[in-house]
Amino acid sequence: MELGRATLLKEQQLKDQFDNLEKHTQSGIEFVERYSKFVKERSDIEISYAKQIRNLSKKYQPKKNSREEEENKYTSCRAFLSTLNELNDYAGQHEVIAENLTSQIITELSRYLTELKAERKSHFHDGRKAQQQIESLWKQLESSKRRFERDCKEADRAQQYFERMDADINVTKADVEKARQQAQMRHQIAADSKTEYSNYLTKFNQEQNEHYYTLIPNIFQKLQEMEERRIERVGVSMKTYAEVDREVLPIVGKCLDGMTKAAESIEPKTDSKQVVESYKSGFEPPGDVEFEDYGPGQTMKRTVSETSLSNSRGEAKERPGGGKSKGKLWPFIKNKNKGSGPEDFSHLPPEQRRKKLQAKIDDINKDIQKEMDQKDALTKMKGVYEKNPQMGDPASVDPRLVEMAMNIEKLQSEVQKFEGWLAEVEGRLPSRSDPPRRQSGLYESQNSNSTMVDNNCAQDRESPDGSYTEEQSSETQVKVAIANTPEFDDEFDDGDEETLPTIGTCKAVYSFEGNTPLTGHNEGTISVTEGELLFVIEQDKGDGWTRIRRNEEEEGYVPTSYVEVFLETNTKDS
Repeated sequence: MELGRATLLKEQQLKDQFDNLEKHTQSGIEFVERYSKFVKERSDIEISYAKQIRNLSKKYQPKKNSREEEENKYTSCRAFLSTLNELNDYAGQHEVIAENLTSQIITELSRYLTELKAERKSHFHDGRKAQQQIESLWKQLESSKRRFERDCKEADRAQQYFERMDADINVTKADVEKARQQAQMRHQIAADSKTEYSNYLTKFNQEQNEHYYTLIPNIFQKLQEMEERRIERVGVSMKTYAEVDREVLPIVGKCLDGMTKAAESIEPKTDSKQVVESYKSGFEPPGDVEFEDYGPGQTMKRTVSETSLSNSRGEAKERPGGGKSKGKLWPFIKNKNKGSGPEDFSHLPPEQRRKKLQAKIDDINKDIQKEMDQKDALTKMKGVYEKNPQMGDPASVDPRLVEMAMNIEKLQSEVQKFEGWLAEVEGRLPSRSDPPRRQSGLYESQNSNSTMVDNNCAQDRESPDGSYTEEQSSETQVKVAIANTPEFDDEFDDGDEETLPTIGTCKAVYSFEGNTPLTGHNEGTISVTEGELLFVIEQDKGDGWTRIRRNEEEEGYVPTSYVEVFLETNTKDS
C-alpha cells in the first residue's frame, strides 16, 4: 500500500511538472510572437516614412515648363534639386530596411513559430502518452493484485470447508471428495493469480523504471533543448535587427555626403552672373542731356538726349493734347504684357529677343532635320520597291513624301521669317545686293526658288504710358534670295563623304537583290548572298536599313531584317 501511495504521489508530481513546462513553453511562444509583431510594426513605420519622404521629394521637384525648371540654371537651385534626389535615395534605404526586416526576421520567425509549435505539441504528446501507459500498467497491476487476493481468500474458504466435511462422519465420501476437489481447484486458481500478479508487478517495475529514468528525462531534455533554441533564435533575430540598420548606413552616409557636396557647390557669384546674363537688355546707356539756352520768344524743349533709352528706338510720340509723353528709362518700366507676347518677341529687350529668336530657329532646324531624315528613309524604301516590286508598291510611299516635302517647305519658311527678325536685331538686315543666307546647312538637298518675304519691320516707340512697344512703320519688303540647289540626281549620292569606319560585322540571313554596287562610297542598295559575311559601317537608324561594306569599293544599304548584325563591344557600350 505504501508503494502504491508513493507511486501515485510521483505521478501527481510529474503531472504538475508537465503542467508547469507547458505553461512556460507557451509563454515562450507568445514572447516570440510579440517580438515578431514589434518588428512588423517597425517595418510598417519604415515603409510609411519612406513613402512620406518620397512624396516630399516629388512635391518639391521642379515642374516641367515652369519657372522652377528655368531656375535650375542657378547653382543654388541645382543644389536643392540634388538634395531632393539624394533624399529620394535616402527614402529608398528605409524601404530596404523594411524589406530586410520582413525577409530576414518576420518571415523567418513566422516559419520558425510554426515549427516550434509543432515540436512542442509532439513532445507533450509523447509525455502524456508515457504517463497514460504507466497509469494503465499501474491499473493492471492493481487489478491482478486484487484478483490474487480474492482468489487466495476463496482458496482458504474452500480448504476450511473441505476440512469440515472431512471431519464430519455423517457426510458421505462422495461429498468429501467433491469438497477436496473444490479446495484443490481454488488453490490452483490462487496460484495462477499469484503468478499473474507477479508477472504484472515485474513488468510494471520495468516500465516504471524506464518511464522515470529514460522516457521522461528524454522528453524533458528535448523540451529544454527546444527552449534553448527558441531563446537563441530570438537573440539572432535581435542581432539581425541591428545589422539591418547598420547595412544601410554606408549608403545613407553617401546620401548625406551628396547633400553636403551639393551645398558646397553653390556659387553666389556664378548665380549673380547668370541673373545678369538672363536679364541683360542690350540697350545703350543714355547720353548726356544737352544744355538749352533760354531766349525771348523761345520755348524750352522738354526732351531727353537722343541716346536715352526712351528715345533710342524712335522719337517720343506726341500726346493728343499736343505735348510729348514723359520719357522713362526702359529697365524701370513695368511690363504690362501678360502672356506669351508677339511671335517675333518684340516685347523683349534686344539681347533677350536675340536669344529667344536664336532658340526658336534652332528648334525649327531640328524639326527640319528630323523631317529630312524621314524623307531620306522613305526615298530609299521607294527605290528598293521600284527595284523589287515584290517587297511593296512604290506609289504607296508618294503621299507621305509629298506631305513631308510640304512640311519641310513650311518649316523653311518659318526659319526664314525668324532669321529675318534675328537679322533685324543684330543690325544685319538682308538687302537685294546681299548674298543669299545659308540656311544652317540643312536645306542644301531641297529645291528652293528665290522667295520674296514681306518683313514688316517694326519701328519701336514709346506708348502713352511710357512702356516699351513697337509701332508698325511703312511696310518694307525684304527680298531674301535663296540659292537654287540642283535636284537630287541620285537619292543616295554621298560621294563627298569620308570613308566610315567599320563598327562590326554581319552575316546575310537571306539573299537580297540590290542595284549594281557603286564604287567609292555611294549610298545605293547592294546585293548580298545568303551566308555572306560583310562589314557594318552604320547601324539601323529606325528606318529599317543597315549600311554595310563588302570591300573598299563596294558598300550600300540592305534591309536590317535580311542580316544578322554583330557589333563590336565598344560600339555597344557607346
